[in-house]
Amino acid sequence: MAAVCVFCASSVHLDRKHLDLAFALGKALGPRGHSLVSGGGRVGMMGAVAEGARASGAHTIGVIPQSLVDLEVADTASDELIVTTDMGARKNLMIERSDAFVTLPGGLGTLDELFEVWTTATLDLHHKPIVVLDPDGFYAGLWTWLGEIAETAFVRRRALAQVTLVTSIDAALDHIEENRRA
Repeated sequence: MAAVCVFCASSVHLDRKHLDLAFALGKALGPRGHSLVSGGGRVGMMGAVAEGARASGAHTIGVIPQSLVDLEVADTASDELIVTTDMGARKNLMIERSDAFVTLPGGLGTLDELFEVWTTATLDLHHKPIVVLDPDGFYAGLWTWLGEIAETAFVRRRALAQVTLVTSIDAALDHIEENRRA
């Protein structure tokens, strides 16, 4: 069993396919015995992944800064809702409480979270699996660019290998289960 942190969009104006992907990922956690760590929001993909997790019986932990609670977007249905002072504290706590990370489509905040866990992994500050779940090529341009800058030595190939890109929920969770350190 792993505490799986999911990074994803919290925007309310998303395609149904993205909301469905988030819900399906959340729903897949329970039968495998995993819990969810999320950004603690109840809207967009973040809300959908938490709803899916609860629908399958998974324990949900939401971590949200007070400023977003004040905007009334907190997932108050979370089994645990942890309110932090700011976004930095939120990220640190999410990393601390998680055994693995899955990134779904998202914007700047999602990329910030992905790059934070990725950077800290390259510095050997943790050895937790990092997966990007990309069934429809959302991150294709980013992956191409990262491959190109690896050719210039700005990014090491070893660093690129620390993130696994998959196209299915089963592949994401299988990777976590096969690579999670006890």
